[in-house]
Amino acid sequence: MAGSSFGKIFQITTWGESHGEALGVVVDGCPAGLSLCPEDIQAFLDRRKPGNSSISTPRKEADQVEILSGIFEGKTTGTPISLLVRNTSQISKDYSEIASYYRPGHADFTFDVKYGFRDYRGGGRSSGRETIGRVAAGAIASKILKEMGIEITTFTRALGDIYMEDEDFDYQALGQTSTGIPNLKLHQQAELYVQDMAKQLDSVGGIMDCVVTGMPAGIGQPVFDKLDADLAKAIMSIGAVKAVEIGDGTLVSSMKGSENNDSFRNVNGQIIKETNHSGGVLGGISDGSQILLRAHVKPTPSIFQEQSTVNRHGENVQIQIKGRHDPVIVPRALVVMESMVAITLLDQLMISMSSKLSSVVDFYKTK
Repeated sequence: MAGSSFGKIFQITTWGESHGEALGVVVDGCPAGLSLCPEDIQAFLDRRKPGNSSISTPRKEADQVEILSGIFEGKTTGTPISLLVRNTSQISKDYSEIASYYRPGHADFTFDVKYGFRDYRGGGRSSGRETIGRVAAGAIASKILKEMGIEITTFTRALGDIYMEDEDFDYQALGQTSTGIPNLKLHQQAELYVQDMAKQLDSVGGIMDCVVTGMPAGIGQPVFDKLDADLAKAIMSIGAVKAVEIGDGTLVSSMKGSENNDSFRNVNGQIIKETNHSGGVLGGISDGSQILLRAHVKPTPSIFQEQSTVNRHGENVQIQIKGRHDPVIVPRALVVMESMVAITLLDQLMISMSSKLSSVVDFYKTK
């Protein structure tokens, strides 16, 4: 299977299946000298692991990370970092029926068409548990970015029809709710809504927002490897994401140029923008303002209602899915989005180090 690697200089390769022995990631291109311990990575993995709230899957996994290589005496060595997380709570018998039919909303049919074979136990490589490797790598990328003064914040903008307006954002509630919505009142409404949908054997979609602060101007490539293009690809590679917006996103199609353009201003010798409709990227290159990203996530496809589908023999059948599934994906996917953004930004920063001759000469000159 091709396509399990991401990045050019800071490159990650994820591996493993939902019901296999383990999952993990190999991180190549991490600079030597970064202080790194399992706790740094575990903090990220704990944010995405199942069984943490009433609106997540009851599957219980410790998701305990093991560092197999690339670290010596608490610091990265510059060699590939291999990270492993063992599966401990897989119940494959819950998926035995799935081998004979294609679940609506899943990759069962497309995997069979492409490979002529699929791991039906929890979806194999198309399972949400594949994101464990992304999150483990994202923890490393985020730690490097923080040393540069770059911070990434993700939160839930909406769950179903519960939508948080900008004026309702409560910084004190950030990261403190099981829904990921930084507003206690809206969080409670959303939690009840998700629980009600679960009782109706249904699921819920939502919107994730990501804000990057401290990103310097001049990062990104102007043609195919635009910063916003790479960020969109990174976020769209998350299984349940169906649309990505940057800055004002889809609103720009109904705006006038005079409304969408961000005016520049010189403040004490520093060039800034008066507004940020562009979302921090112009011409595929960061402009020094906040990078604003939004991802739209589909409802969990594994619902317990009776559904129509076909089996591998092409016969029409009625099915009712069993197993343990999240009624909503968004809260656990926030750290996945954050991780993919961190990996993309760090890779682009590394690539941009050679954009100017002066930068290369200044770095390597001996006198």
